[in-house]
Amino acid sequence: MENQANGVLEELKSAYPQKFASENRLFARIHRGDVIFIASGCGEPQYLVKALIEYVSSHPKGFFDAEVIHLWTLGLAPYADDKFKRNFRHNSFFLGESTRDAVNRGVADYTPISLSQIPRLFRRGVIPIDVALIQVSMPDRHGYMSLGVSVDMVKAAVEQASVVIAQANQHMPRIHGDSFIHIGDVDYIIGHNEPILEYRRGVGEEDSEVVESIGRYVARLVQDGDTIQVGYGNVPNAVLGKLIDRRHLGVHTELLSDGIVELMKRGAIDNSRKNIDRGKTVATFCMGKTETYDYLDDNPSVEFRTVDYTNNPLVIAQHENMVAINSALEIDLTGQATAESIGGRFYSGIGGHYDFMRGALLAPNGKTILALRSTACNGEVSRIVPSISEGAGVTLNRGDVYYVVTEYGIAYLHGKNIRERAMELIALAHPKFRPWLIREAKKRTLIYMDQAFIPGRRGEYPEELETHRTTRDSLELLLRPVRITDEPLLKDFFYALSDQSMFRRFMSVRKDMPHERLQEFVVIDYTREIVILASIRHGETEEIVGVGLYGIDEATHTAEVAVVAKDEYHNTGIGTELLSYLTLLAKRHGLLGFTAEVLVENKPMLHLFEPMGFDLEKRAAEGVYEMSMLFTEVPPRER
Repeated sequence: MENQANGVLEELKSAYPQKFASENRLFARIHRGDVIFIASGCGEPQYLVKALIEYVSSHPKGFFDAEVIHLWTLGLAPYADDKFKRNFRHNSFFLGESTRDAVNRGVADYTPISLSQIPRLFRRGVIPIDVALIQVSMPDRHGYMSLGVSVDMVKAAVEQASVVIAQANQHMPRIHGDSFIHIGDVDYIIGHNEPILEYRRGVGEEDSEVVESIGRYVARLVQDGDTIQVGYGNVPNAVLGKLIDRRHLGVHTELLSDGIVELMKRGAIDNSRKNIDRGKTVATFCMGKTETYDYLDDNPSVEFRTVDYTNNPLVIAQHENMVAINSALEIDLTGQATAESIGGRFYSGIGGHYDFMRGALLAPNGKTILALRSTACNGEVSRIVPSISEGAGVTLNRGDVYYVVTEYGIAYLHGKNIRERAMELIALAHPKFRPWLIREAKKRTLIYMDQAFIPGRRGEYPEELETHRTTRDSLELLLRPVRITDEPLLKDFFYALSDQSMFRRFMSVRKDMPHERLQEFVVIDYTREIVILASIRHGETEEIVGVGLYGIDEATHTAEVAVVAKDEYHNTGIGTELLSYLTLLAKRHGLLGFTAEVLVENKPMLHLFEPMGFDLEKRAAEGVYEMSMLFTEVPPRER
């Protein structure tokens, strides 16, 4: 293969001798004040960058004040070094480790912009490009070269640059789509083979318990046949590992990662249900391992398109069931998020966040997911904050975020008021920060001033108690513990009950259910009481159709139990499922049985208790049965 590639280069040297020259002659084409574009990410032409720095080192007065622009560098960025400050001024559209410090010290620049808009800057001449340094695959016999793992804005830079210098590298994969340029489109070629830069996440981070939990929650929101976009970062990429059992997924994304390729290999991604670009995994650049690049090489199921196509919100919006999965550095209690800065310190960039989150919102049945760890700095800093830090850029506004996921669960913000959003996000924060967030939310009048809260493990949501049940009428239910954020759902539930059902449940003619009463149901000490909700999903909304609860009497080591279902769901088996599950939980807790007070006229409730196999006793007093229901493994005695 190497001999064949070298043979092609030799043929091209004969046909295009003017395109092959010494490095000194090439870089002599750079003049003072020129704008130099360098291909970014894993497509960075490492050899050309090193050669450029060597040229400047040996010709310190060769040129001055050249502006180096690029998207993001994974490799070294020597042009950002102070010793070259007279020769270069670095300007980045997205910050990485090698350039972040220079920007925050004020010796380099950062241009905040959505990726989809960058090619337009080039074409309109807002950012004129004098010299473009790029990396390509070896020319084929027709003279075409692929931009390989970095098409993004490189194609537009090549089209607009006055001088294009290409490093031809046999390790660069030949990727289908908009990646091809002809040798006639470049001014100079330097043949140099070297491994393509690889992107590897931090060791162990993607497999941490926290990311595992986030991945499981996000996977619940991704359905068979969805088209997905997965952003940059450990969390979104690790989420992909939880989608192995999905089928017929499609991909329309900016970044193609190792995780996406693994899902393609496993058959989870086949793009068969995409309504545009069907059968194709579409991306604009790749950051991964060599094995991933080998898979992409000459693979007709993969197409790399320019970033003004992949990230165009109007193109994204054409995809049915589009799911955009991204991360953030910080989100406040109203739903604003930043993905580019930590306070006034620039950290990364806008990237494709806004493009994909807005495009997915406009797509038929689209959804946006913001997945992030609840803390940073080894658990010492909460990523969920009362308000965005001073100086931080708001990458996503309050209307752009539908779902937020941390290791503590899923919050759905779309259509929620500020109070509801604040409570949803507090529930996703690390438990040690929740009391602080409650206090701060009250100071800002974001939540009720009398909002109750139980700190510590007693108030932590017991996710392990979630379970699915099917009633005798084939009704699919989710039985789950109540959350502190369920107040609006329970309000709707209680106000949907008939007057008779309300009276039978509360033995009172009172019909209102204000915040003060609802708190008694949603703010609970899970070690002393249990409230289980029976819910049914309707698309993106959840309906509570039944409630079962018990409170422990420590003196007798029994619990008072109650069950109620919506009137339209009476006689469907919901009450039976709730009571059966409450019984199981009480037995696991070592309780001896239940007690209950039931109106004598409440025949349905009596019929619910009687067949459950309890050792049941009942005593009537003033129209109310006082019932004792001890747990037993033997048939109940006749009474």
